[in-house]
Amino acid sequence: MKMPTVNECQVDACAYNADHVCHALAITVGNSHHAECETFFKVDLKGGDPAATGRVGACKMSDCQHNVQYECQASGIVVGYVQKDIDCLTYAPA
Repeated sequence: MKMPTVNECQVDACAYNADHVCHALAITVGNSHHAECETFFKVDLKGGDPAATGRVGACKMSDCQHNVQYECQASGIVVGYVQKDIDCLTYAPA
């Protein structure tokens, strides 16, 4: 199974974001309330692998139409803001 790519990250403040590209090797999506990017954190220095594009390692949103056994089946996702939350914008309730 190929892990989906984070096609775009609109959250410039994230430590893994450089020019709207996620450089975390893998992110985790979801908590008990919404499709939050749980990998987000804010620090002054950028991190991750600058040669890599982030992928979805796990998705806890079992009610998403792209989720099969907690693995995202979307071809790619976009991460951005839903109000003040940093969420997977590709999330689609089943």
